[in-house]
Amino acid sequence: MLFLWRNLSITVNINMIKVENLYKSFQGKTVLHDISFDVQKGEVLGFLGPNGAGKSTTMRIITGFLEPDAGQVSICGQDVAQSPVEAKRYIGYLAESAATYQDMRVQSFLNFAAQIRGLIGVAKSTAIDRVIDLCHLEPVLHQPIENLSKGFRQRVGLAQALVHDPDVLILDEPTDGLDPNQKYEVRGLIARIAQSKAIVFSTHILEEVENVCSRAIVINEGRIVANGTPESFKAQTSSGRLDDFFRNITRSLKEQKTLN
Repeated sequence: MLFLWRNLSITVNINMIKVENLYKSFQGKTVLHDISFDVQKGEVLGFLGPNGAGKSTTMRIITGFLEPDAGQVSICGQDVAQSPVEAKRYIGYLAESAATYQDMRVQSFLNFAAQIRGLIGVAKSTAIDRVIDLCHLEPVLHQPIENLSKGFRQRVGLAQALVHDPDVLILDEPTDGLDPNQKYEVRGLIARIAQSKAIVFSTHILEEVENVCSRAIVINEGRIVANGTPESFKAQTSSGRLDDFFRNITRSLKEQKTLN
C-alpha cells in the first residue's frame, strides 16, 4: 500500500506511465488480453468498464502488487518488474477499498505513512499538514480509522497516496462512498494537481469522466474497446451522451456477435 519517498528527477518528455501488452490469467481464465496504453504528465486518464472488466487487476499490475503473465509496465522510465523500488517511489496509490490500518488514529496513520515514504523532520510535518488540509481531515485526526464513516476512510486513503507528492497517482474508485459535496471536492483536488502529475483513476460515474478527465479508456472483458477523449466518445452516438456510448461499447462480446 505504501511506497518509499523519491528524491530523483525525471525527464518531462517521457511517458510517465507506459503499459505494454499485458496479459493476466487467474485459474486458467484470462482476465487481461493485450492491454497497452500510456499516460503523460498533465493527463488525467479515466479507466472505465463494467464490474469484472479488469480495471483493478490492471491497476494492481501497474503498482507492482500483481505480476503479469506477459507484458511490462514502466513508471517514469523505471521498469516495475526489474526496478520495483525505484518505480514505486514515483507512485501514490489508493486501492479500491482504501486499505488502511483500522486500529490506528488518523494522525498516527499519516505520520506512519510519511515515515514509510522516507520523510523526516520538517519535511514530514509539512507534508502531513498539506494532505490534512487538502483532504479536509481536521475533524477526525484523533479518531481511530475504524470508527470513521466510509467517506472519511476514503479521504484518509487519498491522503496517504498524496503525502509524498508523487509524480504518478493511481486511484481506484477514489470517490466511492463519498457524498455529493465530497465528490465535488475530490474532483476539484484532482483537477488542481493534474498539471504536474500523471493520474489514472477508475470510476463508474460517467459525470466524473466528463468533468475531470482529459482522456478515457474503456475496458470490457479484459480488452480495451475504446481510447479517446470524452468528447470523441459522445460524438459517436446520435444522442451525444456518454452513457449511451458506454452501454454500446461494453456489450458483452457474445452479445455483439449475436447482434452482428
